Amino acid sequence: MLAAIAQATRNIRLASAVTILSTADPVRVFEDFATVDLLSGGRAEIIAGRGIFTESFPLFGFDLAEYDDLFAEKLDLLMKLNASERISWQGRFRSALDNAQIPPRPAQPLPIWVGTGGTPASAMRAGALGLPLAMANISLPPAKLAPVIESYRRAGVEAGHDAAALRVSIASHLYVAKTSQDALNDFYQHYADYFRTHSSDQYRFRAVSRADFDALAGPEGPLFVGSPQQIVDKIGYERELFRHQRFIGQSDIGGLPYDKLAAMIELLASAVVPKVRASVR
Repeated sequence: MLAAIAQATRNIRLASAVTILSTADPVRVFEDFATVDLLSGGRAEIIAGRGIFTESFPLFGFDLAEYDDLFAEKLDLLMKLNASERISWQGRFRSALDNAQIPPRPAQPLPIWVGTGGTPASAMRAGALGLPLAMANISLPPAKLAPVIESYRRAGVEAGHDAAALRVSIASHLYVAKTSQDALNDFYQHYADYFRTHSSDQYRFRAVSRADFDALAGPEGPLFVGSPQQIVDKIGYERELFRHQRFIGQSDIGGLPYDKLAAMIELLASAVVPKVRASVR
């Protein structure tokens, strides 16, 4: 899919929401993203995470008890693959590599972000490795995440990394309409349906009431739903908390019709992005 998008675009960055590295082969992940990078002229990025859902562990023959060890080892291998064309490596969970040549090579080393939902240990690991942090927040008041992001930066500096290189991305659900009430009314059912259909035997989401939804969309909540100015204000509020460099809005959820999504993208581009860019210059 990213390869197809690469051929139809010229400027946008290309990344998965999160690549579940714990149950994937880092060699294949690297080769796939290197291919997208070459097709796109150097626009591919990897967001590697452990994953909130656990179905892939039995599906691919991994032990859930080794959840963290799998991610740590595979992230180490992915970083080494990114740094060198030939690699010798040995670990617990895949066959060893002996001076192995790993083609294709990306146009330049791939940006590798560590994706997390707010686990302090994951944030500190990203900092210690000097990797950028991709924080996904769908439920917590943003103020509660600020200490986690500060622990990420502190771990990075203590490990000897340049503070300016410790970048942060915040991802949240997003819907913009011309008025606040239109946005709330248009998006609520899709938002509630998204959580209802994503429940599983391993992870149970609770039903989202309209009162819950409205509270999450409040000025200090994690949900970005409202008028253009409300979205601008909330991005500014979170920038004061996090000092982050990137905001990612996830909108295509719960069966949102294409015409509403397309109209929202146009409104985002014309009424939100210019104000945000002007405020951070």
